[in-house]
Amino acid sequence: MIWLTWRQLRGSAALMATALVALAVVLALTGPDLAGRYSAGIAACTQDDTCGRFYNRFFGAYETPFMAVNLVVLLLPALVGIFWGAPLITRELEASTHLLVWNQSISRGRWLAVKLGLTGLVAMAAACLCGLAVSWWSDPLDKSASESLALMAPLVFGARGIAPIGYAAFAFVLGVTVGMLVRRTLPAMALTLAVFVAIQVAMPLLVRVHLMPAATGTYELSEANVENLGMSREGGGPARIILRSAVPGHAGAWVLTSSLLDPSGRTIPYDDGGAVIQVSTTSGPCSPSAAGGGACMAEINRLGYRQQAAYQPLERFWPFQWIETGIYALLTLGLAWFCFWWIRRRLA
Repeated sequence: MIWLTWRQLRGSAALMATALVALAVVLALTGPDLAGRYSAGIAACTQDDTCGRFYNRFFGAYETPFMAVNLVVLLLPALVGIFWGAPLITRELEASTHLLVWNQSISRGRWLAVKLGLTGLVAMAAACLCGLAVSWWSDPLDKSASESLALMAPLVFGARGIAPIGYAAFAFVLGVTVGMLVRRTLPAMALTLAVFVAIQVAMPLLVRVHLMPAATGTYELSEANVENLGMSREGGGPARIILRSAVPGHAGAWVLTSSLLDPSGRTIPYDDGGAVIQVSTTSGPCSPSAAGGGACMAEINRLGYRQQAAYQPLERFWPFQWIETGIYALLTLGLAWFCFWWIRRRLA
């Protein structure tokens, strides 16, 4: 049974292995140069305290390949579910070859166990190798990424750590389950993709955000959390602040909410131009004649304006990885149990 299952899998497994080898070669050829440029840039910027500007330039130069390799890791589980999971049983049902196997000495449970076990392990191994290679290559970029693409950001989180293994196992068994229920290959593939994408979108929005209580705090305004401080060039006009999706002292945090508080502690509403603050722009530190914006920022802090934020700090990356992978493992086991129940009681 193992030999038969491997014969059915070896073509798609060889294609997957070829794609992973090609990816590994590209990453191996470009990774050392990427790491060298990062190390040289860090050594230079620490001498004149310009690392912030270096991070922006460095990440901007590699943002496109960074997004591309992340997309590869995120797409691999979906492809496993579509092309390995959904056809695994449906092609047997459509060709009625399962009846020939069942009439031999092999039970339905053993038949399904070998198919799920062997193919599932290969899928998980492929996701693990792909994730490890991309994580190694992306390490310098993860350290310099903007807030929206930091390690805890939803788009990057799923392409790092052990999460891709859980995604691949779940997508594969999901495809098998849908295929057994639908019993037609193409509809099963389409439905598997739709369900998997829906769950992947719902996980960071509805589940991951609640895995641990969010940390909260109020912070003074600075370059770390202010994206833009706008003032009238003529003076006398309103001053406006646009906040970054960042928290001072917590680089790489996943910011859930960020708002500006006035001196009385009330939230200042945002519009297209940012949040309006009541500070004099006619004279004083925030006037057009004032030198630089540092004095104006200090004046705004003196008046009592603060950022209020709720966030998941970077230190929770691995706890979140283990918890989320555990959730996907439970879902995978639940679907596998359903497959065994269905094949024994309902599938003929």
